[in-house]
Amino acid sequence: MSKTFLITGVSSGFGRAFAQAALDAGHIVAGTVRDAGARDAFIALAPGRAHAVVLDVTDFDAIPPALAALSESIGPLDVLVNNAGYGHEGTLEESPLDAMRRQFDVNVFGAVAMIKAVLPAMRERRHGHIVNITSMGGFITMPGIAYYCGSKFALEGISDTLAKEVAGFGVHVTAVAPGSFRTDWAGRSMVRSGRSIADYDALFDPVRAARESKSGNQAGDPRKAAQALLKIVEAPNPPVHLLLGNDAVDLVKAKLTALQTEIDAWEALSRSTDFA
Repeated sequence: MSKTFLITGVSSGFGRAFAQAALDAGHIVAGTVRDAGARDAFIALAPGRAHAVVLDVTDFDAIPPALAALSESIGPLDVLVNNAGYGHEGTLEESPLDAMRRQFDVNVFGAVAMIKAVLPAMRERRHGHIVNITSMGGFITMPGIAYYCGSKFALEGISDTLAKEVAGFGVHVTAVAPGSFRTDWAGRSMVRSGRSIADYDALFDPVRAARESKSGNQAGDPRKAAQALLKIVEAPNPPVHLLLGNDAVDLVKAKLTALQTEIDAWEALSRSTDFA
């Protein structure tokens, strides 16, 4: 059965792969883009089924009227895919606080603003699926991406909570956490803070160099991620959390094992704080 998708950030990367797969499967897809040229290019992918909205997800006041006009034009939305986002790289001490605000505005507040705009209609219709693209960085951490991981941890927690809140309304929520995929995330899309503190050189310089060298050579195929997305939106009981990629599965499993070991080691102290 054909569905109507709204996907943020469809000009490249995961967003373009998701949109193309949905169009190829016969669905109607509306995508957010940043300018008129990108809008026209996206519409040309499948005239009549591809629709585009020029919208910045951090323009929070513009989102409700833009999506209301979109729904009036193409009908109710079945699936929202919050894909728009980017990575910030830099040690916490060297990264300005404004960079963190921008990271959270795009990766967290923008996603929540989109959800709040589509959720009332989904709840009233007792039908819908909200897919938030998070990251394995919403479970594990690596030096130099504290702001990014923080934003993805936040979106994972929001997704998990929202899933419990809307479960009784026929609305599904899935947080999709990719590992390393061959997108622009580590390349031109990455915002990098400058270096200023030599104490971090030994730790962080090799991490930055390795990330730059791997960009464009990651194991993950965005087209296969897009097929996985189509499978979960068709599933009668989709997952609340879905990892994508062998690296994501291996690293998150290792994190959970290490966390269990730490909980066990400190369990007596953890249990010592209740009233007698």
